[in-house]
Amino acid sequence: MTAVLFGIPNCDTVKKARRWCEARNVEYRFHDFRKDGIDGAMLARFEKAVGWEVLLNRRGMMWRKLSREARDNIDRHTAMSLMLDNPAIIKRPVLQIGKHIQVGFDEAVYSKLLTR
Repeated sequence: MTAVLFGIPNCDTVKKARRWCEARNVEYRFHDFRKDGIDGAMLARFEKAVGWEVLLNRRGMMWRKLSREARDNIDRHTAMSLMLDNPAIIKRPVLQIGKHIQVGFDEAVYSKLLTR
């Protein structure tokens, strides 16, 4: 089963995950959120698997660009809308293997999921 790695190519964590996969000859397809986009169904799958709080990157530049009021009043509905309109605010990378969704890069988790 081919894994799909979602993210933005210039993100350092995405680069780390891609290098890790390539060093271990792990087959994956890269989905660039900016070029390939994200739709409501895809975002809903991610959210159902891990929750909107995990998906929302509160450490990145896009989060810091939001007004204080927007950050203070974030809820599921506004977060989902924000992530759909600005996929750069989704925590990266998102790894999908079948129905399993992993957010963020963790070598131990990637080893367990991708190497057998």
